Amino acid sequence: MTDQMKQAKQQALSLADRYLAAGPACAPWNIESYRKGGPQKWNYVDGCMMLAYLTLSRVLGEKKYGAFAEAYMDRFVQEDGRVRTIAEEDRRLDDINGAKTFLPLYELTGKPKYRKAAGHIYGFLREFPRTREGNFWHKRVYPNQVWLDGLYMAMPFYMEYETKYGGGKNCGDIFTQFATVRRRMRDEKTGLYYHGYDESRASRWSDPQTGCSKSFWLRSIGWLAAALADTLEKTDRQACGEGFRMLKDMLNDLVDSLLPYQEPGGMFYQVADRASDEKNYPETSGTCMIAYGILKGVRLGFLPERYRACGEKAFFGTMKRYFRVRNGEPSLGGICLVGGLGRPDSRDGTPAYYYSEPVVESDGKGVAPFLLAFAELLQMPGNRG
Repeated sequence: MTDQMKQAKQQALSLADRYLAAGPACAPWNIESYRKGGPQKWNYVDGCMMLAYLTLSRVLGEKKYGAFAEAYMDRFVQEDGRVRTIAEEDRRLDDINGAKTFLPLYELTGKPKYRKAAGHIYGFLREFPRTREGNFWHKRVYPNQVWLDGLYMAMPFYMEYETKYGGGKNCGDIFTQFATVRRRMRDEKTGLYYHGYDESRASRWSDPQTGCSKSFWLRSIGWLAAALADTLEKTDRQACGEGFRMLKDMLNDLVDSLLPYQEPGGMFYQVADRASDEKNYPETSGTCMIAYGILKGVRLGFLPERYRACGEKAFFGTMKRYFRVRNGEPSLGGICLVGGLGRPDSRDGTPAYYYSEPVVESDGKGVAPFLLAFAELLQMPGNRG
């Protein structure tokens, strides 16, 4: 293991360990939830963090991370497989994300409730409202809208459950939803993807001709890169050869399109194609998601080996720019706290909107992909030890 990797391991694990002492009843990585106040509820940010802990547990053989994820999820998953505090009538794809931990936890613990919970969430997802072309609405309160975020939240879990327990009968549905996103949300000139698409064109942020939002928001593109890598991993490539090749081609094209926008230090900008804007900045969560998608793609053979250097550059560039230790406590900066479209109308999808959102430290939306990208680095040849 190189000195650079040893430093990365020390810093990444210091971030991971920072939260263990607080115990599973707290979620100090969830700044948005903390600011809202009130009781802790099921949410996608905590799902990202628990997935990162389970991944670290598997890759490092460190039981403490798996035990922490189990203790956290035990507070929400009931014996009948129902998940506390999910408002199922709201039909939010964000609520699917935490279900990615259920099958790994079932394998780790043998607790039947996690297998039941996975089946329940699968059935819940299959009942989501859809666009005319068949894509899940991002949320019921956003009718006819497809966001890149939703592909990450739902599709890897959908594919994993479908492959293991569904007999593969609905894999075509997953491939079709990705293909529609590529057709509707990809910009032909740059190869980058817009954050959202409104099939009805009714939203104030949507283009009246294309239905797309106005900007290439980095974290949404990061969600897409990670969604493609994770869904490919869960796909039975023998049974679903054509769909597998489509997703693989989509990932390769996305990475090729992103690399011209990688800044010299290795990171990517909050609005990916506008580096010269005065208020733009290298953003951590999107960069780490992209690093994770690239490194995982290379490790599993979905991307050529030559892209490994680009993924490593993104990870180490983020670490160099934004990792700090203050008063003995590690922190990771440069994280956009929130980003959405509509509701309120000020979220109009323009670059000015994305620049206006708060930038914070050590939020799970940046820490989790940082840890996941680190776990991929650990699995690369030459980095174990």
